[in-house]
Amino acid sequence: MAKELKFVMLLDCYGDLLTDHQRSIMEMYYCDDLSLAEIGQPMNITRQAVRSIIKRTEDILLNYEEKLGFAERLGRMRECFGRIEAAAEHITDGNIRNTILSETAKGAELL
Repeated sequence: MAKELKFVMLLDCYGDLLTDHQRSIMEMYYCDDLSLAEIGQPMNITRQAVRSIIKRTEDILLNYEEKLGFAERLGRMRECFGRIEAAAEHITDGNIRNTILSETAKGAELL
C-alpha cells in the first residue's frame, strides 16, 4: 500500500483521537496535498515545524494501528465485500443477486 494511502486510511480511522491541530495539518498534507510551506504560512509556523508535527503524528497513528488494528480489519472487510459482490454477479436469479448486492452495498457504507 502506498505510504500516502496508508496514512489517509489511518487518519480516517483514528483522526478523531488526534488534536484538532494535528488532524488539520495531516489532512492538509495527505488529503489536500499541500506543501509544508503552504501549510505553515497561514499558521505562522516554519516548514520544519510542520514536518515535525507530521512525523510525530504519523508515529501516533502507526502506534494506534499497531495496538488496535482497525484500519487493517477495515481493509480486509472492504475486500470481503468486494469478493461477495463479484460472486453475486454470477447468480442467475435476479432477485437473489439484487438482494445480495443491495445488502453488501449497505454493509460497505457502514465501513
